[in-house]
Amino acid sequence: MREFRIFVQKEFFHIFRDRWTTLILLVLPVLMIILFGFGITTEIRNTKFAVYDPSRDDATRGIVNKLETSDYFTLDSYLSSPSQIEQLFKEGRVGFVVVFGEKFYHSLLHTGDAKIQLIADGTDPNTASVLTNYATALINTYQQELLARQQIASGIQRGITAETRLLYNPTLKSAYNIVPGIMGMILMLICALMTSVSIAREKELGTMEVLLVSPMKPFLIILSKLVPYFTISIVNYITILLLSVYILKVPIAGSLVLLTALSLLFIFVSLSLGILISSLVEKQIVALLISGMLLLMPAVFLSGLMFPVETMPDVLQWFSHILPVKWFIIAVRNVMIKGLGITSILKEVALLAGMGVIILVVSIKKFKYRLE
Repeated sequence: MREFRIFVQKEFFHIFRDRWTTLILLVLPVLMIILFGFGITTEIRNTKFAVYDPSRDDATRGIVNKLETSDYFTLDSYLSSPSQIEQLFKEGRVGFVVVFGEKFYHSLLHTGDAKIQLIADGTDPNTASVLTNYATALINTYQQELLARQQIASGIQRGITAETRLLYNPTLKSAYNIVPGIMGMILMLICALMTSVSIAREKELGTMEVLLVSPMKPFLIILSKLVPYFTISIVNYITILLLSVYILKVPIAGSLVLLTALSLLFIFVSLSLGILISSLVEKQIVALLISGMLLLMPAVFLSGLMFPVETMPDVLQWFSHILPVKWFIIAVRNVMIKGLGITSILKEVALLAGMGVIILVVSIKKFKYRLE
């Protein structure tokens, strides 16, 4: 046991004596959670808009004020002619333009046929769709407020008002979606990528063979190299949770114990992946490329972190099923964001546990403990 402790201490010393390794392991996770939580967001705020309003009545001013006082839009200017609209978009000054019909308030009171046109730049269809949806929701809110204050002619058909209710994330904060994914990326980065590179470095330099011929069993030598990354992963897991709750304001709706157990299981799977990669390669650069191509890139694009898996082609959907990080992200969202219990993530837990055992068994069998 004393020899095992000494090997673990040696690995810790080896990690922390390298300034760049220390930065990657401890500082990079903090930068990633802050960058993704604040900088990379699906929310759109402070978008400039212009208004063409030939009526200039109380209703049109009320709608413009409703848009301007929201967090999403900032009034850029009033237009004197519709011909100015295209020029605004060419200059990139505004995100969309609101065009009111003639005698807007009069039409709303007497005929119920007041018209509003929302014009957005379709070169970015996703942004245009989000902007018009935001604006439509605010306009509908103003209309309901106006109907509550004014006595509209009884013969007007008011139509059907659709009420939207968003569960678990009513404010549409993108951090609720980002945090579980970043947690999976960071744990995989440290456990799988760094472990595989660390062991590959020992093999490339020839020091792994020196360790393997020591009195301690080879399995314990490999385990001693994994313990530091396991420990650092736990530290980063705690850091992510603290930043998420107190900086990004993402609550932990479910059980903290269940969330921690789930994260420890994923750390085990990621460590197994690191051993598997290191058992297949002899060079650090190869381990790095395999980890980046087969782990980190799919974790970003195919795990459901950035894009819904259901919208992908069938081949990519099938490939996403074999990614442990996908099932981890689903389970974390269920526990952390939705507040669900163990029964809701039994499938994900079973898949992660099965993947971890299979990968670990294959890794140990493939790992070369003897010189060739």
